Amino acid sequence: MGDTSLSRRRFLQLAGAGSAVALARALGLPGSPGNAAPAKPNVVLILADDLGYGELGCQGAKDIPTPFIDSIAASGVRFTDGYVSCPVCSPTRAGLLTGRYQQRFGHEFNPGNVDAAAPFGLPKEETLLPERLKEAGYRTALVGKWHLGVRQDSRPLSRGFDEFFGFLGGAHAYVPAGDTPANPIYRGDSPVKEQEYLTDAFAREAEAFIDRNHTRPFFLYLAFNAVHSPLQAPEKYTSRFSSIPAGNRRTFAAMLSAMDDAVGKVLQALRRHGIEENTLIIFLSDNGGPTRQTTSSNGPLRGFKGQVLEGGIRVPFMMQWKGRIPAGKTLSAPVISLDIAPTVLAAAGISQPAGLDGKDLLPFLAQEQAGSPHDALFWRFGDQKAVRRGDWKLVTLPAEGTRLYNLSSDIGEAKDLSAANDATVREMTGLLEDWEKGLRPPAWKRAPARQTRPAARQQRNAAPRRRQTNTPAPRVN
Repeated sequence: MGDTSLSRRRFLQLAGAGSAVALARALGLPGSPGNAAPAKPNVVLILADDLGYGELGCQGAKDIPTPFIDSIAASGVRFTDGYVSCPVCSPTRAGLLTGRYQQRFGHEFNPGNVDAAAPFGLPKEETLLPERLKEAGYRTALVGKWHLGVRQDSRPLSRGFDEFFGFLGGAHAYVPAGDTPANPIYRGDSPVKEQEYLTDAFAREAEAFIDRNHTRPFFLYLAFNAVHSPLQAPEKYTSRFSSIPAGNRRTFAAMLSAMDDAVGKVLQALRRHGIEENTLIIFLSDNGGPTRQTTSSNGPLRGFKGQVLEGGIRVPFMMQWKGRIPAGKTLSAPVISLDIAPTVLAAAGISQPAGLDGKDLLPFLAQEQAGSPHDALFWRFGDQKAVRRGDWKLVTLPAEGTRLYNLSSDIGEAKDLSAANDATVREMTGLLEDWEKGLRPPAWKRAPARQTRPAARQQRNAAPRRRQTNTPAPRVN
């Protein structure tokens, strides 16, 4: 029967959880259900880029079908108040992979143009989620956008990933456009020429990784650049949306539909190998939508990418683990992308390291623990700051000063309640000041604003949108 040794602690964990299948697998018993599958769950972390809060069917959108992404919410939990730790790309990713507020190690801004000599990257003192999983026996892969360093020692293969297919920078064209020496597509550490539509290429590579590793525990970080600009899509996707006038909105719809198809291929690969129920699947966006640039709507929320208003930091966020997370559940308690690392570690049976800001969400999802995972959530993005505690949110913006909102009755942050709630303002200001004492100054300057086509010209090309009350959107990467 082979080696059936198993620590008493692990035996009790499995038996106490009522996991007969997992226990049989751990013991290697012949004839045990799914004996070839790993006892540890696989993890698929899917990150969209610049996807607004209101653009999925499960989020209330009507004009762009997203059945595969919606199925993750239907088979698991959708977080109605799910946040990221920054309203732009790179800092969010730094917090996501460390489980720590990225301002604790100076990763507050997107970088400007960087090269191999630039200081941009994650400090070695910060241990990333793939590094912890790899040490625990997981095969790890990043497919897609990195945006966390270009130096050799800052690239994915140096930060816990066994495999990498994608690009290092903050944005990339989707259609074949010849060589791009400044930001090539890499396989591992070697530049390659990719001729397929990039979203399709990422789906191909993710599916192939699952095919190669379905008999062992794996961590797949699928970081799409969709639906980030440039707005590009082939006719096979744009033809699905002939009812939308030609222009930015039709192209955006095609890009989102292509990403949904790609998610579907990943889900189908898991099912094909019979490992879907042993896989924790997480989907979210890295920040809110830049509506004026791409039409990506943040629905009823105020604000855009680049702002600590709800529209910049509250995102589509869902999680599926069949048999472990109740299906069709919604959770309204505030959660944040920092929670992903500790939740994945707990699912994998890895002890929680000290110093994480995120929380393990599994006890809340399994209804083993009531209440909210966080007493308060915090944001700082240069001169923009925010703190949420319960339904209250305090926001400081350069153009508006400090304002107080109650999100339970005012999701659009339209009515400032600070004058009538001075004690709450003082309390939340104190919380924010205490949090800031544990932060470092930014390690590099904020990236300069990208030049885009004038907003009015883009709006002429866009289809009519749901009404959205917002402050002007900054132009950001």
